[in-house]
Amino acid sequence: MITSSQENSEDVVLDSTLRPQKFEEYVGQEKVKDNLRVFIEAAKKRGDVIEHVLLYGPAGLGKTTLANIIAKETGVNIRVTSGPAIERVGDLGSILTNLSDGDILFIDEIHRLNKTVEEVLYPAMEDYKLDVIIGKGPSARTLQLDLPKFTLIGATTRLGSLSNPLRSRFGAIHRLEFYTQNEMEEIIRRSGKILQVQMDSAGCSQIARCSRQTPRVANRILKRVRDYSQIYGDNLIEEKIAKKALEMLEVDHFGLEPTDRNILMTIIEKFAGGPVGIGTIAAATSEEVETIEDVYEPYLIQLGFLARTPRGRVVTENAYRHLGKDFPVEKQKNLL
Repeated sequence: MITSSQENSEDVVLDSTLRPQKFEEYVGQEKVKDNLRVFIEAAKKRGDVIEHVLLYGPAGLGKTTLANIIAKETGVNIRVTSGPAIERVGDLGSILTNLSDGDILFIDEIHRLNKTVEEVLYPAMEDYKLDVIIGKGPSARTLQLDLPKFTLIGATTRLGSLSNPLRSRFGAIHRLEFYTQNEMEEIIRRSGKILQVQMDSAGCSQIARCSRQTPRVANRILKRVRDYSQIYGDNLIEEKIAKKALEMLEVDHFGLEPTDRNILMTIIEKFAGGPVGIGTIAAATSEEVETIEDVYEPYLIQLGFLARTPRGRVVTENAYRHLGKDFPVEKQKNLL
């Protein structure tokens, strides 16, 4: 699936080559980069570790890449894990006690941390202490271990799902925005050079327009278009070849794939365009609520094809037009 929020095996293999290694190579997110540069340089001058950082925004915008760049810019090691992978307090304790002074712990999907684990993380973030409970019942006692001074970088697609106590312990909180057309073209040109793909400007622009303003999606599409051009385009990605490859992938000129169109058409045909709850949409489309909220919905809202209202999701006039459907003006006004 082109728009999957998860890194697949192919992404992991190519990460070492396509992923930027320093701020100069990282395209876009200029305000975030400027703030992080100041943040890092100030910590270096003080001879101190940088404060804990929280990065949030839709999937595939470069949160993990930024965490790795921060580690390289500060010259420290980074330990990468995810919220669901830390199942027990002992798992977190093992990770924290194996860090060295200044090291970075990166927790992806930090909003999915177990609540018990999260509570143990509070003193670790604030005081660099780990509270370990030994024994059970009346004889149980607490042992406090000193931890190295580390930096926690958390990444999440759902800032609102983080508890206030956890969110308040981050010294810097940055939102990653969707990328512009020019930024997407620059990212695709850079990836094309690394992958040694021949591509003209029209072909690059076509891929950028269909990449959902998301680098991860752009790189996946680029690899699929490259495969198509090797068979049908003499290894050159031009506009015509890019369009045909995208048609084969069932990706339209807005970057919508069959699942996006299915979500919109389901709301239109089964629920009169909305409003309808996210749980009902998930049941009707056989998709998970989390997948719709994290992967599909942000981009559909960004396009102006879907709107959130207090009563549920509503398909907009733009989406009706794009799908070739008549927009029920009076009914929609009453619903909104």
